[in-house]
Amino acid sequence: MDAAVIVEVGPRDGLQNEPGFVATADKLALIGRLAASGLSRIEATAFVAPKWVPQMADHDAVMRGVPRRAGLVYSALVPNVQGAAAAIAAGADELAIFTAASESFCRRNINCTIAESLERFRPVMALAAEHGLPVRGYVSCVTDCPYEGAVAPAAVTRVALALRDLGCTEIALGETLGRAEPGRVAALVADVAASLPPERLAGHFHDTGGQALASIDVCLAHGIRVFDAAAAGLGGCPYAPGAKGNVATGRVARHLAARGFRTGIDAERLAEAEAFAAALRGAG
Repeated sequence: MDAAVIVEVGPRDGLQNEPGFVATADKLALIGRLAASGLSRIEATAFVAPKWVPQMADHDAVMRGVPRRAGLVYSALVPNVQGAAAAIAAGADELAIFTAASESFCRRNINCTIAESLERFRPVMALAAEHGLPVRGYVSCVTDCPYEGAVAPAAVTRVALALRDLGCTEIALGETLGRAEPGRVAALVADVAASLPPERLAGHFHDTGGQALASIDVCLAHGIRVFDAAAAGLGGCPYAPGAKGNVATGRVARHLAARGFRTGIDAERLAEAEAFAAALRGAG
């Protein structure tokens, strides 16, 4: 049986969009339940300025407080070298950096051009290399931008290759709005996969239009085996109006299992974690 990996992004990409602050203890309780379900990769928090993302203000306490076990990798989203240094000091096993395939979205999201974002990440990559940590690169708006409309696959490939050249070990293709039909996702993945091997790629799909699982099937057909998901479908994007949550972890796990892929996840424990995650929605 072939293996597939789910990267749980609910504690970061999910909770960052909650209107009220979710208590640190609740975040850690959620992460503990997710870890107990057998997930091997969890994006725990983001070392970003509380001014911009208030929900992640407790990033240091969260990263220091997560339950550790062999084989479980905790990652942290970082916007710059200062965030990277803090994440490493707090015990992150992996860093994640983020840019976009759309200039307008990049400016709205991180207040710089795509080229400037890549330059900003050079010292992050150097620091990660010094500590022997892998770095994942996110590309947002891989099919559609809320400000520019459709995004050309070639634009995504250029950014993905730039992240590879920086030293990213994995590049997550983020369908941020959740609008794309499988045919457009297929055109995108085919273009990127012509230049990057599928084992260097991951799929990150929001489910606004109910197409996330079909998009995952497109990725599977191209050899991609890593997919992001959020417990109970938490999330959205503060800079993408109308974007609903990430595709739910349980749905992805069941979908992959039905297609014969091994994930190592305990379905019953994951269901418990998702019920807890759902209870956190709007509870802050």
